[in-house]
Amino acid sequence: MSTQPAAAAADEDAAVSVVSLYQKQQKIYPRAVSGWFVRWRWALVFATQMVFYGLPWLAWNERQAVLFDLASRRFYIFNLVLYPQDFIYLTGLLVICAYSLFLFTAVAGRLWCGYACPQTVYTEIFMWVERRIEGDRAARMRLDAGPWNLEKVGRKAAKQAVWISIGLWTGFTLVGYFTPIRTLWAEAFTMDFGPWEWFWVLFYGFATYGNAGWMREQVCKYMCPYARFQSAMFDKDTLIISYDGARGDPRGSRGRKADPKALGLGDCIDCGLCVQVCPTGIDIRKGLQYECIGCAACVDVCDGVMDKMGYPKGLVRYATQNSMAQQWGPRQMWARVLRPRVLVYTAVLVLISAGLLTSLILRSPFRVDVVRDRGTLARLVDDGRLENGYRLQIMNATERVQKYRIQVTGAEGALVVGRQDIEVMPAEARWLPLAVQVPPETAARLGPGAHPVEFIIDRPASADESAAQVREKSTFVIPR
Repeated sequence: MSTQPAAAAADEDAAVSVVSLYQKQQKIYPRAVSGWFVRWRWALVFATQMVFYGLPWLAWNERQAVLFDLASRRFYIFNLVLYPQDFIYLTGLLVICAYSLFLFTAVAGRLWCGYACPQTVYTEIFMWVERRIEGDRAARMRLDAGPWNLEKVGRKAAKQAVWISIGLWTGFTLVGYFTPIRTLWAEAFTMDFGPWEWFWVLFYGFATYGNAGWMREQVCKYMCPYARFQSAMFDKDTLIISYDGARGDPRGSRGRKADPKALGLGDCIDCGLCVQVCPTGIDIRKGLQYECIGCAACVDVCDGVMDKMGYPKGLVRYATQNSMAQQWGPRQMWARVLRPRVLVYTAVLVLISAGLLTSLILRSPFRVDVVRDRGTLARLVDDGRLENGYRLQIMNATERVQKYRIQVTGAEGALVVGRQDIEVMPAEARWLPLAVQVPPETAARLGPGAHPVEFIIDRPASADESAAQVREKSTFVIPR
């Protein structure tokens, strides 16, 4: 009996390799870098966090300057007092944010991701803490590879304590936009938070800690949808982080005094620093990749290497695919960057922003809702007059006591019965029951059915404020 088939099968089995579908991700150790773009990024980190952490503590008109009071359904933004009926302004703001994102992406790729995205901002803060406690890239790698000893436990524990503190303070600040933060601060000393306050402080704190401390580039690469559809907003004239292969290749190490042309090499010395500083761990020399968040850390570090080697900067730079392929100069490149697509986005963004701003400026200082009282039928009263009941909600959108006068028009002889003058406290929404009566001859002339009427609510002028008027339509029902 031949053993050759069995031996062949054994060799075939030995050649089979098993590849896990759940391969463990290698930890990325970004290296610290300095440069022009890094300074810009840190400037935005400081600016955004000063606004986020500081704004709830700012007082305005004896209250918190920015407060979204969900319990009383009032939203205070400096001088503005908004009601749920003003939701259209939030819609306009979201549209402006979307068009801004389209515009910035069409011009220069993932500017939002690289400089102002909360994931980028908090990752920068958490990595700064990590470097201060554990050291730069090489020191962190040695620490992680070394045995667990007292120093390692101490450094790791200190880092985690600072991370958790930042996360909890971030969650506390977020809740401070919905619950007055000074009240929340007093409750923090007695741990007397409500259940929802506990939930959101811990939830948002844990999300900040987990995303910025542990997940980092995984959020940008796998969880963020923007990385997947950004290509729909890119074209060959979009500014992206680019490696100049025509100038840099072939790559190779050499001394500072060596002549690269004599060695048959390009300007890239293949030091790998562009990979070491990348927060997502990619090699920018491989071209445009969806993992690139456009932070320009590779630009700063490469410019530093070029300075040391005595070569011109810009081996890695912001450039367009067309400019790299055609070897255009800056003037030609920027002429194509400001193309019709970008101009259209800019025009639409300016128009929407101007419209929203104009609407806010011309916004009425009060709102009125009229609800016909369906629980009370039309009825005959003295002198044969016909009466309908209504409920008016008057919402004072100022922070002063206001007086209003109510009238009705649309039916001849119609008059408001009851309180025609009402006083509403600052930022108060007040319901007012009232009745409207029409004389019998008007009822006879109009006939049965629902007839349009209009309520006129006037705010008289004062020394500090001009007169204002709101008109709301309703119906007057005449029974058969």
